[in-house]
Amino acid sequence: MKKHISDGLETTHLLNLKNSEQKNQTAELIIANKEIALQNEDKENRAAELIIANKELIFQIQEKENRAAELVIANKELAFQNEEKENRAAELVIANKELAFQNKEKEKRAAELIIANKELAFQNKEKEKRAEELITANRELKNAEEDIRILNEELEQKVIERTAQLESANKELGSFSYSVSHDLRAPIRAINGYSKILLEDYVENLDAEGEKILQSIIYNSKKMGLLIDDLLAFSKLGRKPVTVAEIDMNGLVQQIKEELIFEKGDHIPEFDFEILPNAEGDKSLIRQVWINLISNAIKYASNKANTHIQIGSYLEENMVVYFVKDNGAGFDMQYYDKLFGVFQRLHSQEEFEGTGIGLAIVQKIVHRHNGNVWAESELEKGSCFYFSLPAIN
Repeated sequence: MKKHISDGLETTHLLNLKNSEQKNQTAELIIANKEIALQNEDKENRAAELIIANKELIFQIQEKENRAAELVIANKELAFQNEEKENRAAELVIANKELAFQNKEKEKRAAELIIANKELAFQNKEKEKRAEELITANRELKNAEEDIRILNEELEQKVIERTAQLESANKELGSFSYSVSHDLRAPIRAINGYSKILLEDYVENLDAEGEKILQSIIYNSKKMGLLIDDLLAFSKLGRKPVTVAEIDMNGLVQQIKEELIFEKGDHIPEFDFEILPNAEGDKSLIRQVWINLISNAIKYASNKANTHIQIGSYLEENMVVYFVKDNGAGFDMQYYDKLFGVFQRLHSQEEFEGTGIGLAIVQKIVHRHNGNVWAESELEKGSCFYFSLPAIN
């Protein structure tokens, strides 16, 4: 029983101890919970503070990034400004060099001006000397003009006298030409007539050689008559007045072509005409130019199988240049200076008939029209004769 009581007491005591411990533990737990609650509250405060600190940190980081971006822009701007400063510095270096060069040039110019001023001063002195010389020369010139006036009056009187003498000489020359023509033609006609009488009435009494001689006399008397005609025509050109008017060149050349007479068996020439512009001149004289040139072209191409004559023109400044081109015998250009001379022939009489005056007449007519005449040729390849006349304004 005692044992049971003792055991009960121990149990109670143990229970009391456990209860006391539990109370102590409970008290400790309460204290610990309070401590934990306090710590949790402190942690929450710290967390709130951390959140605020984080937000502040994020804001500061954003501000730093903004400052960094601004620094990058500022650095770029600074680099650009430095580059601009370097460019300006380089430009200043170049400008300084240019300024130094200009200063040197100015110094040179200043030195040249000094020399020029000295030269100008010298020239002014020379001009003053020349002015004095001119004054003297003017006085002498006035004296000379008076002398020239007197000489001109004397010269005019001499010109009047020479003109009267020239007119008288021309009249005498005309009379002489007519007299020569008449006096020469009469014996030539007589020679020609008597030769024909011998040939017609006494041919039976002549042998072949005599008949040949008579034919030669007739031929040469005829040639002499043509030569007299050409000489008279050539001498009259210097006295005949030139009547200038517009000439219808196409009509004139076409008329000359239609008047050409070809005997049976002759090579009929083939004409190649271009449209010819009109020109100013004396129609009768220019007609003679065309007749002589076209006749020559036909004559000197007569030994060819086909005779081809080209007639054309072109403008050169205020002149019209006409030409007559053939495919005939041509001539050697080294004898060109003889071409337009009186009695000058580049082919023998046996090759081609003629008096040797036709081209001289052409040249004289063209020169009286203030034009020019020339030719181009090659042996056996033909010739081309040109002449120029004033164009219609």
